[in-house]
This record gives sequence, C-alpha cells and structure tokens, in this order.
Amino acid sequence: MTIDPELGEVIVEFVRNGTYVKCSAVHTATGVEVSAMGPALEPRAVERVAIAKLKRALSQR
Repeated sequence: MTIDPELGEVIVEFVRNGTYVKCSAVHTATGVEVSAMGPALEPRAVERVAIAKLKRALSQR
C-alpha cells in the first residue's frame, strides 16, 4: 500500500511477465483501478505512470 499526498491510500501491485512488468494501482476510497505496463528493469517508473493515470482517472469523474 502506498500513501500519496494527493490521493490518500493506493494499493499497488506488480506482475512480471518476461521483460515487462504490469503495475496496477487501486484507489482504496473509490475502488478506481488503472494499470500501466513497461520494462521490468524500471518498476518504479511504471509505478509513477500508473499513479499519474490514477490521478487523471479520478479527476475525470
């Protein structure tokens, strides 16, 4: 679980598939879920993309 200053609690999950990693981020308060994929060697960068997508998804609601 990650605590983002803007979002609050976010559950983050990583699933590796060969040279790629999928990062899913779920906003615990609303249940909104997004995912991002990228190189397995850069999981934190993929996590940043997923959190940014989550912020955008929540702002459009």
